[in-house]
Amino acid sequence: MANTAIKTVVCAALSIFCAQGRETALADGPDSAIRIDIPVQLEQADIVFNMNHFVMRGDKPVGIMYMDLLAKDFHDKSTKGTIIGVFYGEAAHFTLGDKAYNAARNVGTGNPYKEIIADLIRRGVHIEECAVSMKAHQWVNEDLLPGVMVNSGAIQRLVQLEKQGFVQIQP
Repeated sequence: MANTAIKTVVCAALSIFCAQGRETALADGPDSAIRIDIPVQLEQADIVFNMNHFVMRGDKPVGIMYMDLLAKDFHDKSTKGTIIGVFYGEAAHFTLGDKAYNAARNVGTGNPYKEIIADLIRRGVHIEECAVSMKAHQWVNEDLLPGVMVNSGAIQRLVQLEKQGFVQIQP
């Protein structure tokens, strides 16, 4: 129980760091009013993003934005570990290819997030879609963006990853 509470606090702190942006949080120079008292260097971290919310900052999905910032931070600081995004529920449509996205969202624009999802996958972030959500929406594997993997159920997958030591972030 205490382990879960600690993970929740870590997740909240990481979310605040990512939301502020590294450029602001790590500003230095004569105009900077920020002094870093506790520099954070993660040598190893396994993170799972619980992507069941449709939360936006402007026109960008907050969770995808956090994944991108964390992947860049892992690369820049040579952090070893794994980042996984588990999509389901309200956010399940983020992993769809253009045709399925258009049908699901009643638009004709295609998936506006496909480029950042593809970039995350290229950089080693694992993107997963929930089979239960797919079944509920009558989607099939071919409806997903290339490289998106399907898990048998998002909730069980989150439990599995947490039991393996992953820290869960729910943006």
